[in-house]
Amino acid sequence: MKVVRFHAPGNVAIEDAPAPSPGPGEVLLRVGACSTCGTDVKISRFGHHHIVPPRVMGHEIAGEIAELGDGVADWAVGDRVQVIAAIPCGQCEICKAGRMTVCPNQESMGYHYDGGFASHVVVPAKVLAVDGLNRIPEELSFAEASVAEPLACVLNGQELARVGVGDDVLVIGSGPIGCLHVRLARARGASRVFLADLSRKRLDLAAGIVSPDATICSGDTDLVEAVAELTGGRGIDVAIVAAASGAAQEQALLTAARGGRVSLFGGLPKDNPVISLDANLVHYRELTVVGANGSSPAHNAEALRLIASGAVNVADLITHRLPLDRAIEAFDIVAGGEAIKVTIEP
Repeated sequence: MKVVRFHAPGNVAIEDAPAPSPGPGEVLLRVGACSTCGTDVKISRFGHHHIVPPRVMGHEIAGEIAELGDGVADWAVGDRVQVIAAIPCGQCEICKAGRMTVCPNQESMGYHYDGGFASHVVVPAKVLAVDGLNRIPEELSFAEASVAEPLACVLNGQELARVGVGDDVLVIGSGPIGCLHVRLARARGASRVFLADLSRKRLDLAAGIVSPDATICSGDTDLVEAVAELTGGRGIDVAIVAAASGAAQEQALLTAARGGRVSLFGGLPKDNPVISLDANLVHYRELTVVGANGSSPAHNAEALRLIASGAVNVADLITHRLPLDRAIEAFDIVAGGEAIKVTIEP
């Protein structure tokens, strides 16, 4: 079979590999779709501290069960499933307290285990042990189901930031995650959703699909002033930074209304993770500042339900569908901002 294998930063190759077999408690999937994200681009260029090469990449996985390992119950060959990316241990005190997103023993598909940029992938027993396989409704494509993984992360972020009915929401960053934030905020009852980005080209591409109530090109306009004008000086109820930008995080704090919430959703570069924060602003406005780290198995199940029900449409966010032998080209498309979601379909 063909795989997309990471060997070292700048060294990712499409290679032949023997088809894997599932061990006890595992299942083998025929991959139907594995979507790409900005993290795949970063891994291909810079590596990742959790990846010991060589490693097959890809973590937004949907497919069909091709073979069951010994001892696997409740599943059958032919079942269509979506796979969690982040795998909590399910056994530590933090997991048992219901905080699986911050499990200290967390592992990931495409990092600790070979991922979905392949014709077949083995789903580890650890995934099944934490209910990390979700059945895909028949009416849903593999490509749409693969987007449940990033949507699950967005769902975790919006739960933590308490996005709800009547909120004015600002999403900074108009990539696929930003687009999912716009769609989910609407589904959760937000009154208005604004979308901001430094790049006018990328902002216009995203806005043409997800139709925010207003757009702000922060490359041309002062973001804080634009938000003040849109909200009559009141500020934003929830500001979500869906970009790896410390400057955007600092601006988001300045846009928040009294009692507002700020989600530092996008992680910052490891060599530059520190921002300037006015503690008195947080203090006197009674702001809530939250992080967001991945998703739990329950978030994945709920994300798939939201997609299947039509509450969050993702089909139109998939702007490119490419075969496996063009996966490296897909990384360049993602990096160039030419697409919203690029899906690999082996």
